[in-house]
Amino acid sequence: MIKRNIHERMAIMDFEFEIIKTCKDTGARVGKFHTPHGSFDTPIFMPVGTQATVKAMTPRDLEEIGAQIILGNTYHLYMRPGHDIIKEAGGLHSFMTWDKPILTDSGGFQVFSLTDLRTIEEEGVYFRSHLDGSKHFIGPEKSMEIQNALGSDIIMAFDVCSPYPCDYDKAKKDMERTSRWAKRCKDAHSRNDQALFGIVQGSMYKDLRAASANELLAMDFPGYGIGGLSVGEPKPIMYEILDFLMPIMPKDKPRYLMGVGSPDCLVEGVLRGIDMFDCVHPTRIARNGTAMTSTGRVVVRNATYERDFTPLDSECDCYTCQNFTKAYLRHLVKAGEILAAILLSIHNLRFLINLMEDMRNAILDDRLLSFADDFKKKYGYI
Repeated sequence: MIKRNIHERMAIMDFEFEIIKTCKDTGARVGKFHTPHGSFDTPIFMPVGTQATVKAMTPRDLEEIGAQIILGNTYHLYMRPGHDIIKEAGGLHSFMTWDKPILTDSGGFQVFSLTDLRTIEEEGVYFRSHLDGSKHFIGPEKSMEIQNALGSDIIMAFDVCSPYPCDYDKAKKDMERTSRWAKRCKDAHSRNDQALFGIVQGSMYKDLRAASANELLAMDFPGYGIGGLSVGEPKPIMYEILDFLMPIMPKDKPRYLMGVGSPDCLVEGVLRGIDMFDCVHPTRIARNGTAMTSTGRVVVRNATYERDFTPLDSECDCYTCQNFTKAYLRHLVKAGEILAAILLSIHNLRFLINLMEDMRNAILDDRLLSFADDFKKKYGYI
């Protein structure tokens, strides 16, 4: 018993959120989150590796663009290849050859998006596979079992993500179930070398958001996700909810805005004190031939770039921008070449990672507001 307690204390010490500086004008902060697989700086954008791979990116590519932590998806890895196989391989880090931190989501959002294939009960969610129609069940305990087997550094509680729009009664029911499931997740979580984050829900209703946050704070998770935003609501509504919620959230724990990855939302989120972001958006639009740049979107397939022999973004230091032109990238997109998705994914992810680096430096130098104003004007959304 004594040895077990010592081990638990050592494991818990592997997780520490260190706040380095807080912006005196906004509440934005620079921090560092320590995990058993290393530390990552905040605020941070985390590339999404849904099926144990960030699409069109090798681990070496991710290292080169400065990725410090990536995501995996519990639902998809449960469905294929199966968490038992990944556990046998030595866990997700070993399986995908990534030695830095990994966060896995709970599978809740994916399961609930299977609108016509699932049934929600108090014990969990019964659903049919999107792959072959086979029957499955995931509840709080099963989500913890899967994520414990995956061995990711940060794992998420199984929650109910309300759609938008959502009436008050349903949002309240979803929020209350999320709180009950969070308690069950905490009770079932069996590994001290994994940090379990709770997820605040409540749709667009401020009283429900406050209730959800306070209930989860009482459970004392090492970090908190903010779910149920960026689900179709206008961006001003999302910002209004964040403005309301941030004073309630603990100052000494990381705050993770789930599923948000457009440059304007990253800037607005950081200004409001968000520490962590993730989204499939940058790699998805890359595969469709669109690039993020410091002056806005570039739709590479457009004819205007046929003879444009300049880089995507003259301010970007990525491999793509240092070596290739818009004309060449357009040719790859039009020809359906795989290299188009690779080069545009490298650029889009580096662009967002670099944006977060710039904001961290702006906070440290006490110039975040001027940086944000300049970015908004240049990017074209002010």
